[in-house]
Amino acid sequence: MHSGRTAVELFETQRAAVRGEKPAAASVRIDRIERALGLLLANQAELCAAAAADFGRRPVTTTQLLDIFPAVLELKGARRNVSGWMRPRRPRLRLPIGVPGARGEILYQPLGVVGVISPWNFPVNLTYGPLAGILAAGNRCLIKLPEATPRTSELLQQLITRHFAPDEVAAVTGGADVGAAFSRLSFDHLVFTGSTSVGRRVMAAAADNLVPVTLELGGKSPVVLGRSADVRRAVDRLLLGKLANAGQMCLAPDYVCVPRESLQAFVQSARQWVARAYPDLPNNPDYTSLIDERHWHRAEELLADAESRGAQVLRLGEQQPTAAMSEAKPPRFMAPTLILKVSEQMRVMQEEIFAPLLPVLPYEGIHEVIDVINRRPAPLALYYFGHDRTEEAELLARTRSGGVTVNDVAMHFMADELPFGGVGASGMGAYHGEHGFRRFSHARAVFRQSRLDVSRLLGLCPPYGARVARSLRLLIRR
Repeated sequence: MHSGRTAVELFETQRAAVRGEKPAAASVRIDRIERALGLLLANQAELCAAAAADFGRRPVTTTQLLDIFPAVLELKGARRNVSGWMRPRRPRLRLPIGVPGARGEILYQPLGVVGVISPWNFPVNLTYGPLAGILAAGNRCLIKLPEATPRTSELLQQLITRHFAPDEVAAVTGGADVGAAFSRLSFDHLVFTGSTSVGRRVMAAAADNLVPVTLELGGKSPVVLGRSADVRRAVDRLLLGKLANAGQMCLAPDYVCVPRESLQAFVQSARQWVARAYPDLPNNPDYTSLIDERHWHRAEELLADAESRGAQVLRLGEQQPTAAMSEAKPPRFMAPTLILKVSEQMRVMQEEIFAPLLPVLPYEGIHEVIDVINRRPAPLALYYFGHDRTEEAELLARTRSGGVTVNDVAMHFMADELPFGGVGASGMGAYHGEHGFRRFSHARAVFRQSRLDVSRLLGLCPPYGARVARSLRLLIRR
């Protein structure tokens, strides 16, 4: 922490800095964004090494591509656009009584102190992504870093302390007790990224102080292969998204619906893709380990439950195991695995997986797929592969999800111009780009009345008489 300060002390420091201050000028906001960007760019190697140590094995490319690059993209977009985002909007007013000369504007003002609780799977990206919008909106920010990645969190805390005054941006570390106390602080807004179960607790704690929340949760994001899809290309994009970070991604595909006649082609393409992308598993350096023993054991339990209920489990890319190979395995290794002959009673179809396990469901018609999706809470993402616009339109019209990518996986997250967030059990609120600036700003309405006293001219002031009755008949009609 900053000089050993607690979250409460840092919060009070930032709260005191906010009181009575004018909204920060564009130059101040750009300077803060520049410092956040600079610390990421200057410390990439250290951040990649820390992440690899926390995961046991995580490729530098994975940390750069999925953790650092999206954060850099978000910060650069905020730096480039913040001056324009700050400008007041002056909408044309269409008042029912048509007051000549009346004017209105919308001022986007900072909320104050915004809290961020970031997750372990992408501790850089999901700390600095929200921070871009928070700083662009002129806020102060207090961050609770994840305990499951202690080396990365400690490094991020040191970098934040080095580059920011404690009344600008500060970070704390600690376990569940620190997180629970953090979520009870009276922030002006609180951002949480993590599981739905913890998200409920965070929201309940925030409610005591009427703190508005942005929750980015997850759920079982489905993939639908239409009959018009190119199976090999779909498998390429699907497995690239699924196996990045070994499935430990809120946007990772959680199950895939495949036309029954394409099932074998799908399985064969998946085998070939894993063999090509990750030769010599489990020792391939481009493959990530699961974060800790608890998550590894849970994934193994999901597999065991599925097998006990009749599933067919296909471990991809793994050679016939020997005693020597088992000893040489990296910690918490789990092979890419397809799960066939799936039933609704299996835990892999009831819980978010967060591991490199992929249930495959054959289907006959698109209505069957829609029913499967709608039996579950709305997921964070939905993925459709195919070129049948009618089928695509029906799928999108009859299902709900936080976002959608067509003919790829997770790419809507990378587009700053699109809002990113969940719906229902997968979250609430959206950020990224200007949507983040608006999320972390107060849109303050300002109305400037005309000098003309129209209300009195129309008889709308007491004592009321015949004139007001005539005026109201004109106003209250189709």
